[in-house]
Amino acid sequence: MTTQTSVTDRTQGQTIAKLLRRDAEEYGDLPALTSLDAEGEPTLTWSEVRHEVAVLSHGLAGLGLARGDRMLIMAPSSPDHILVDLAAMHLRAIPCTAYATLSPDQIRYVARHSGAPVVVLQGTNELKRWEQVLDDLPALRHVVMIDSGAVPPGDDRFVSLADLRRRGAESHAADPAAFERMTDAVQPGDPLSMIYTSGTTGDPKGVVLTHANAVHESYALQALHDMAMHLTNIAYLPLAHIAEREISIYLPIAIAGHVHTLADPTAIAAALGRVHPQGFFGVPRVWEKMVAGLKNMLANVPEDRRAALLAANDLLQQGYKLRNAGQEVPPDLAEKIAETDRTVLAPIRQLLGLDRLLFCSSGAAALPLEVLHFLAGLGVEIHEVWGLSETTGAVTANCAAAFRAGTVGRPVADTEVKVAEDGELLVRGPLVFAGYLREDGSIEPAVDAEGWYATGDIGSIDDDGFVTITDRKKELIITSGGKNIAPTRIEGLLKEHPLIGQAVAIGNDRPYVTALIVLDDEILPGWATAQGIEFTDVSALAGHPAVRDEIDRAVESANSRLARVEQIKRFELLTKPWTPESGEVTPTLKLKRRVIGERYAPQISALYA
Repeated sequence: MTTQTSVTDRTQGQTIAKLLRRDAEEYGDLPALTSLDAEGEPTLTWSEVRHEVAVLSHGLAGLGLARGDRMLIMAPSSPDHILVDLAAMHLRAIPCTAYATLSPDQIRYVARHSGAPVVVLQGTNELKRWEQVLDDLPALRHVVMIDSGAVPPGDDRFVSLADLRRRGAESHAADPAAFERMTDAVQPGDPLSMIYTSGTTGDPKGVVLTHANAVHESYALQALHDMAMHLTNIAYLPLAHIAEREISIYLPIAIAGHVHTLADPTAIAAALGRVHPQGFFGVPRVWEKMVAGLKNMLANVPEDRRAALLAANDLLQQGYKLRNAGQEVPPDLAEKIAETDRTVLAPIRQLLGLDRLLFCSSGAAALPLEVLHFLAGLGVEIHEVWGLSETTGAVTANCAAAFRAGTVGRPVADTEVKVAEDGELLVRGPLVFAGYLREDGSIEPAVDAEGWYATGDIGSIDDDGFVTITDRKKELIITSGGKNIAPTRIEGLLKEHPLIGQAVAIGNDRPYVTALIVLDDEILPGWATAQGIEFTDVSALAGHPAVRDEIDRAVESANSRLARVEQIKRFELLTKPWTPESGEVTPTLKLKRRVIGERYAPQISALYA
């Protein structure tokens, strides 16, 4: 099935390089890139961005970077990160951002697999890990340091980004037409970038995306959300994440938007208040923490004020749920909602920096319905999407004109989704990637003879075309009784409770389902204070009877919405959060189930004793 008006005609012959030239020519004086981390929040216009990209392209060419070469970047979101990425693309090289949380062994793997001759690093933190493997990378010729002060003395493999700019500026001044020839040479089918998968079930794979992929995704999103030109957003998630790469590099080029970069994702709450963006993407954890923080704040306001805010929230939820069910909101209720929103909730959105939002979305995992509904009651309606690196990001999406809570929406323009006999979702269309990078530099296609890509996700499609994701094909629990169970549904229901930060359902080859539950160390202190419990540390509170009783109630609530065979019979409470650094989750916060199973084997065994 296909939905949305075709955008294919708009994408014909377009590349990200040509769109960037259009932006410089038609919108040259408009703001393009602002750093929220630099003093004074310096801003580059679109003409300045393209000039900087031209200079850096010449600089990288001077290092020998050429068509088909890969270039790895390990740095937080910043204008320099985006500029050097776009510079490599103009050389028809393939830039790839690596997650900053990679261990030295993981760095060795992606560097050797990619065969990258040039690597770009932010500073000393990144260099400390790379130094352990640099001499084990035979293809590596140059390391560019964004922070000039981090360049090691006496090693001619290293060059600062400032020096690269200086050399590139000289070359560009000598032959300014060369960059226009580079732009013209780039073709829609050329590789644009590469993203390494999380590697939850094996070694990471290099997903190669083309200009045609990214341009189509950008125009499809613009059409879906009826998106105006020049929208503002904040780039705060790692640019190794396909959603952030599409929303903060390629989409802004397509609509000549204004990107504000933020190096530290944990500072996003303050950044929202500074920028008041028009577009915003958050993984579920971002929205969950936002809601938990708001509920903690509510616990500390006077009773009459709290009651008024909760009543306003409930009123807006009523309207949202009616529209979600495809029903009209009665005029008297609509009028009451509008007045309540204007007088009670609009000031709160303004305080949070959410008052100018025209669209906001969530992806990478399921957003708990309780979180979605609470935010809708605040006047912030989240549109869930589904996609993979291999589909250039969102392949299905909800939108203001057509949404259904609990689903991931309908396919975007010119894209087909179908369900295979075993329940796996298959995708076909212009968003499907070129293929996986082989170690010899060639690209291995990953579609069948009819062009279908098997996503690995299990799901369903309703009569109206809305897609629901059930689980990952390789992550289904099969109990010793032969029952197939989707663990992510169980885990999502558990995480609806604000005290539960993370959870994993256990039960493969076991007689029943159990769970490991991690307390949210950011929410627990405020909750304890509100309950009149003295807070010392998370570990001490984990054994408090009130905390245990609260988690018992959360488990009972989840079980009430599960089939008997899916219900959690026992659980173990943990206090140390799972992070990419500790190894239990990937950089995109997906559970590494095998690692968790091995690391907590004694606790899991005790649950079945």
